[in-house]
Amino acid sequence: MECVVEGIIETQHVEALEILLHGLCGAPKERLKIHEFFLRSGPNLGVVSSELRILCDLEQPKPTWTVRQVGGAMRGAGAEQLSVLVRSMIESKISKNGLRFFYILGYKLDHELLKVGFAFRFQKVVPITVTVTSVHKMLKLHATDEAVPVTPGIQLVEVTAPASADNYSEVVAAISSFSEYLAPLLHLSKPGVSAGVVPTAAAAAASLMSDGRGKTL
Repeated sequence: MECVVEGIIETQHVEALEILLHGLCGAPKERLKIHEFFLRSGPNLGVVSSELRILCDLEQPKPTWTVRQVGGAMRGAGAEQLSVLVRSMIESKISKNGLRFFYILGYKLDHELLKVGFAFRFQKVVPITVTVTSVHKMLKLHATDEAVPVTPGIQLVEVTAPASADNYSEVVAAISSFSEYLAPLLHLSKPGVSAGVVPTAAAAAASLMSDGRGKTL
């Protein structure tokens, strides 16, 4: 399982967000350049359609590959009251031949994206990862060098953490608490429930830029 929230921020305020995240996480940022392949199962794999994501990390000296299957969200009255999405997720490292393997199985490429940005990782109850990326679409198949922004001037912020049936409540609380520190710059919510750009972002960014550092948890 994993817990996740996301939000958006204007590119002009990303540097201020980076300053804040560095202060909160106390760790250096990691550069990201991820090529994501979104696959859908063909009719030969059953009546119920399934989706897979194949991620190729282009930032590494030798690109690394990961397969990820994101399942359904936790349901029920309790889940609806949570400010964080709790969902099933399976992830595993694969070889560079993994994409071809899934094509042979009958999966078809639905679409592909390129995410470019940075990430911060830190420990608070569980490992929490914050990614800030500009999402690009490919004009030609697999042509990452010709990718163009999906939403120019806007970047995606995602906060994720692994969870289990035994500790998801603690993980949700940790992410919710962390999200409050970012509230002046952006609003984080369940995926698909975006509140748009935060009105206080410009003033908060100006304050962070003049101060030059973030707070410490």
